[in-house]
Amino acid sequence: MTFTQKDHLYMQRAISLAKQGHYTVSPNPRVGCVLVKDGQNIGEGFHQQAGCGHAEVNALLACHESGFNAEGATAYVTLEPCSHFGRTPPCAKSLIAAGIKHVIIAMIDPNPQVSGRGVKILEEAGITTGTGLLEADAIALNQGFIHLMTTGMPYVRCKLAASLDGKTAMANGESQWITSPQARQNVQKLRAQSCAIISGADSVLTDDARMNVRYQELGELQKYFSEDKLRQPIRVIIDSKNRLTPDLALFKIESPIILIRKKIENLTLWPHFVEQLPCSLEKTEAGTDKINLSALLAILAKRGLNDILIESGGQLAGAFIEQDLVNELILFQAPKLMGGEGKSLVQFPHINELNAAKKLMINDVSMVGPDIRITATFKTTQSE
Repeated sequence: MTFTQKDHLYMQRAISLAKQGHYTVSPNPRVGCVLVKDGQNIGEGFHQQAGCGHAEVNALLACHESGFNAEGATAYVTLEPCSHFGRTPPCAKSLIAAGIKHVIIAMIDPNPQVSGRGVKILEEAGITTGTGLLEADAIALNQGFIHLMTTGMPYVRCKLAASLDGKTAMANGESQWITSPQARQNVQKLRAQSCAIISGADSVLTDDARMNVRYQELGELQKYFSEDKLRQPIRVIIDSKNRLTPDLALFKIESPIILIRKKIENLTLWPHFVEQLPCSLEKTEAGTDKINLSALLAILAKRGLNDILIESGGQLAGAFIEQDLVNELILFQAPKLMGGEGKSLVQFPHINELNAAKKLMINDVSMVGPDIRITATFKTTQSE
C-alpha cells in the first residue's frame, strides 16, 4: 500500500500520542491512535495506564465527546488493534462497531499468538487496512514489549555511573554523589519507564537505598501525569545471604518488592508488599552456590515484566554483562578523576584476555548537565 504525505503526518501524531504513556503504561505497550474523517482529526487517544482503555477506545470516546461521528473515518494506530479479551475488550471489535472504514497500522503485534488476527478481523468486516507506515518509529516505542514477545525474555538495561577514569567509589566506599543532580534526575526517568529494577543487597545496605521513583525529581514529566498516577516499578533485590532487614529505608516505601533469596524467612516479619522468592542456584568454580541470573530473568518474564533496569554495584552488574544478559548499557560519566585506588566500574572474573572483552556499539552520546551520558548496545559475535 502506498502512503501519502498526510498519512505520514497523522501517523506521526499517533506516535507522539503513544509517547505520552511512556512512563505510566508499562508493562503494556505504548500505543497511540488518531481518527481522521474528511481531512479532519475528529478524535485521538493513547493508552494511558495498564487495565484502562486502549488507544483506539480513547480516540473513539474523544470523537464522541466532541460531537463527531466516526462512521467512515480512517484510524491511524501505532500497533495492530488487539483481537482478544484481556482486561479490556478487543479494540478491533470497537473499530468495527464504530463504522471505521480504513485502518492504517504502523506495526503488527509481535505476539505470535495474536499477530495478524486483528488485521484479519478488520478485513473480514470489510475494513481496508495498510501496515508498515513509520514501523521503525513504532518499534522504538516498545523495545521491552517486543523483545519479550519475540524472545521470551525481558529487555535489560544496565545503568552505571563513574568518573572519567572509570571509578564508581573511593577506596573507602564513598560514592555519593559522583554524578550531578541532572544525571540523577535522568535516572529517575529510566526507573519510571521500567517494569522492574534489579539491585543487590550490597547496594541497598551501603546507601540505605529506596530504589523507587521520586516524583519530585521527574522535572518536566510532572506536567504529563499527577503523582497519584505514578507507577512504581517492582524492586527486585538479590539478597542471597539474607542480610536485609525490615527496618531499612527500602521497606518504608509501599510498593512491590521481590527479595531473591536462598532461604525464605518468616513472612510475618515483612510488610505485606514484600515477596520472598527462592531462585534456582548454580555452582561457581569454587563450588559455592550463586543465584542463576538467567533463571531470575525468566521468572520476571513469565510475570510479564518486559523492561528491566539493573542498578547495582560492579560485581552484580558485571555478572549480568559477562553472562550476556544485558541488552543496553547506559553509562553516566562525571568530569572527575578519582585515582587508581577507587572501585572499578564492573568486575568480570572470567575475562582474562583482550579478545574476550565485551564489545559495544555506541548509539548515542549526550550531555546531561555537566556529565556525559553514553548509550550503547552489546555486539554479538555475529555482528562483529
